Amino acid sequence: MKTKVLIVDDSALIRSVMKEIIGSQPDMEVVGVAPDPIVARDLIKQTNPDVLTLDVEMPRMDGLDFLEKLMRLRPMPVVMVSSLTERGSEITLRALELGAVDFVTKPKLSIQSGMLEYTELIADKIRAAAKARVKPRAIVHADTNKEAGTELPMIRNPLTSSEKLIIIGASTGGTEAIKEFLMQMPSDCPGILITQHMPEGFTRSFARRLDSLCKITVQEAAGGERVLPGHAFIAPGHSHLLLARSGANYVTQLDQGPPVNRHRPSVDVLFSSAARCAGKNAVGVILTGMGKDGAAGMLEMKNAGAYNFAQDEASCVVFGMPREAIAVGAAHEIGALNALPRMVLDYLATHSSRALRV
Repeated sequence: MKTKVLIVDDSALIRSVMKEIIGSQPDMEVVGVAPDPIVARDLIKQTNPDVLTLDVEMPRMDGLDFLEKLMRLRPMPVVMVSSLTERGSEITLRALELGAVDFVTKPKLSIQSGMLEYTELIADKIRAAAKARVKPRAIVHADTNKEAGTELPMIRNPLTSSEKLIIIGASTGGTEAIKEFLMQMPSDCPGILITQHMPEGFTRSFARRLDSLCKITVQEAAGGERVLPGHAFIAPGHSHLLLARSGANYVTQLDQGPPVNRHRPSVDVLFSSAARCAGKNAVGVILTGMGKDGAAGMLEMKNAGAYNFAQDEASCVVFGMPREAIAVGAAHEIGALNALPRMVLDYLATHSSRALRV
């Protein structure tokens, strides 16, 4: 059975291009197009789509207002269509908080040819969205600050946080999963490196938003930073993020080599670098995401002595990347998203205690 898609966008050109892209896929069909949320509301009732593509900024009703109402009253998979601007990235991150599964960006120039070049990407995101677990979201207020969230206790053994590293990879659904994970991290947690599949420009807004919500410091990696306890570094959308050494210190390194598994930044690249540089001092975490990026790299980490965790199927938006990592035997433990931070910190505390007794 074909995936039924409803397109909502105030641009006639975008509607036409999206219709062409989706209609060209043998496993999809466009069941309607709407210029604004008011028309879309009626079409949803008439066509019962499997996936909605939704423009961020539209007349008559803001895309975010519509999304909030939709996820509260009739939760369904939504892929946002966003502009490559700072404002567009911040609105898109808010949409992901409200329950959108994923997003695609409009090209800055030559929209028609640019969008057609995105055919495979858009089709993949719609396929993933159709399989996603969509749940009603609690309303998250944009002015939430560092006092919010449930932070886990401080780490008693200082050697734990200074010697160890937490290495995280995620894709579809990952922005919210990473947020939930980091908001539980105490301010003295080990240094953290993160690769989330995201385009350039969005990663900076993502890091800034996380920094405003978490006790730890979160920033987009620029390359060359020391990886210190209580700090997390997000791979920028234009480069692979790697772990490297400079003398006795761990440092970030950026690389603009070709995409790996069709992604730059790639989780496999980050995990492989952690296997080489940190070995048994690394803890790997693979979260919700489409595809298999990270599975091979996580297995390298395991073979180098690292200890790895995978998010369970029930709490994933898309159980692709964790499934692949589990299938190749790369994960030592599997847990629900809300339990993973505690599991990781418990492992670190236990591991360090054992090390001190030797």
